Formats: sequence, C-alpha cells, structure tokens
Amino acid sequence: MVVGMLLSILAVLLPVTAWSAVYGYTDEEGVYHITNIRPAARQYNILVKERPDEIRVKGGNKNQFDSLILQHAQANGLDPLLVKAVMLTESNSVPTAVSPKGAQGLMQIMPETGAIVDLRNPFDPDENIRAGARYLKLLNELFKGNLELVLAAYNAGPSKVIQHNMTVPPIYETVNYVKRVKLTYNQLKNTP
Repeated sequence: MVVGMLLSILAVLLPVTAWSAVYGYTDEEGVYHITNIRPAARQYNILVKERPDEIRVKGGNKNQFDSLILQHAQANGLDPLLVKAVMLTESNSVPTAVSPKGAQGLMQIMPETGAIVDLRNPFDPDENIRAGARYLKLLNELFKGNLELVLAAYNAGPSKVIQHNMTVPPIYETVNYVKRVKLTYNQLKNTP
C-alpha cells in the first residue's frame, strides 16, 4: 500500500524522468530511499522504468525552483537552463534526495564537494542550488567551457576526467549521466 502511494505521488509530482529507472530501497536504519542510481549490493525495487527515447520534460513542479536557479546561475555566469538540467537529472526536484553514495539535496552535492563550495545545509534549496552553481562554475573554468567534460566531472569528479586525458571517463554511469543531462538541457531549451 505504501509503495503504491509512493508510485502515485511519483507519477504526479516528479517533473522529469531523466533516467532509465527509478529504484526504491530501505537502508539499514529503516529509511526508504528513492533514487535514479541503481543501489549496489542492496535489496531494491524498480519503481519506474523507461526507455531513453521516452524521456520527456513533463509538467508539474519542474519550475518550483526557477527563481533560485536564475539567481545563482546568473551570479556564476551560467545558463540557468543548464543548472536546471543538472538539478532535474540529479534529484528530479526533490530537495531531500540522498543518493546511495551520499550525494545530497537538489544538486546532489557530495559532502567533500560541499566543503569546497561552502555548503552548510545541503537540504536547503537556496544553499544547495547556490553550491551546485558555484561548483559548475569552477568546473566550467577548469575544463574551459567543454560541456561534456564539465558534466562528466560533476558526476565522476574532476580527477577522473583529468586521469582520462581530458575526456569523458569510460564509466557507464558517467557516460549515461552526460547524455541524460544534455538531453534534458536540450529539451528545456526547446520548451516554450
């Protein structure tokens, strides 16, 4: 019954399904998590599964954080639609999202990265979007505006991109992440 209600809520509230599956699992402390990253070595359920050609930017609350996105994107010299595409891909507009690897909030900031960009409360939408935009700006400067490398570094870390001779690392999750963000970004740019 609870899972059925969660799926109903997901269908109504989640504005973008920018991944091929949505997984649900209960952690060791009994907390139920919903994520787009397949949980490693865990008992999990596939809640939603879509083919990549079915990915669409849908209505709902996808615009809930637009004013914060605009503010922090402009402050960091970024396209607000890029920041939004990263946010939608990372958390699907869920401010309390936590990945199995520990990334937190709307922009899915890892605690180590949060320390670099002065993120104190990862679940505060304003702080999290500010930190994510700041991190994207740092990566954009480091990788001289190469969008694919910026996105790969956001997902896998800048050291992985550098270790792979300034190319997208051949990591399945990272390669697909870059594709998903670019697809969402292009869809946002083409939405009136």
